Amino acid sequence: MEFRVLRYFLTVAREGSITGAADFLHVTQPTLSRQLKDLEQELGKKLFIRSSHRIILTEEGMLLRKRAEEIVEMVDKLETEFSSMEDSISGDVYIGGGETDAMKQIARVVKDLQLSYPNIRYHLYSGNEDDVTERLDKGLLDFGILIQPADLSKYNYFNIPAKDVWGVVMRKDSPLAIKETIQAVDLVNVPLICSRQAIKQTFSKNEFTDWFGEDFDKLNVVTTYNLAYNAAIMVEEGIGYAVTIDKLVNTSSDSNICFRPLEPRLESGLNIVWKKHQVFSAAADLFLKAIQAKFKESN
Repeated sequence: MEFRVLRYFLTVAREGSITGAADFLHVTQPTLSRQLKDLEQELGKKLFIRSSHRIILTEEGMLLRKRAEEIVEMVDKLETEFSSMEDSISGDVYIGGGETDAMKQIARVVKDLQLSYPNIRYHLYSGNEDDVTERLDKGLLDFGILIQPADLSKYNYFNIPAKDVWGVVMRKDSPLAIKETIQAVDLVNVPLICSRQAIKQTFSKNEFTDWFGEDFDKLNVVTTYNLAYNAAIMVEEGIGYAVTIDKLVNTSSDSNICFRPLEPRLESGLNIVWKKHQVFSAAADLFLKAIQAKFKESN
């Protein structure tokens, strides 16, 4: 299987037509069609359903698209790392993580490095623990920022000297908005909007189940989310109350939603992690040294 043909395949999948892909790739339609047919024969699977107007991926085609995107991204990353091996350090640093206010500390490290190494580029990927660790394990990320509790057994890590405070985001005209803090009993009979990661962690018996106690099984989770911004929109529309961490959405005086912390107070620590025995690019290695220097007092 040729790498060039994978790029052809991804372009056809993106454009949805042979004509559009051929124009984008600057190849003839017969050439492109032949390459795709050869790819299907090589794999022994039908990848496309062809109609008069567009091309639709089969189930096998969707799987190949996912894997091909990972392969192409990895090759592009490798080429960039080799091209950056020169006297003046340049290149790319790939960082993944969930939504957290602690990203400000990472941003300060980046800002300091920019003064001496302006040719380093930083690429941020947002996702939950499963998303980030999957990309770490595949080599698509250099570093991950994980919210505790998280499985750190496969990684080297540093503690980030920050804590995320959990609470509830709600409309200012909601009944619970008059309270200064939210207790577990307050959440039993209301519609809740919870992060998928928090729900997953709760089922594994940890600090979330400890906080909710016996009331957890009584919770009415009507919506799950991956990004707090989207959860805030659901709150504004009156769908329910969002359980999330502080400082992720606008709860200022000009907003119609507010944040109330949980009581007893629930906090989550954070870690920046990387694969054990990881071979870094010059840019990523420089970033790691800067992180270690900044956070060494808290570790």
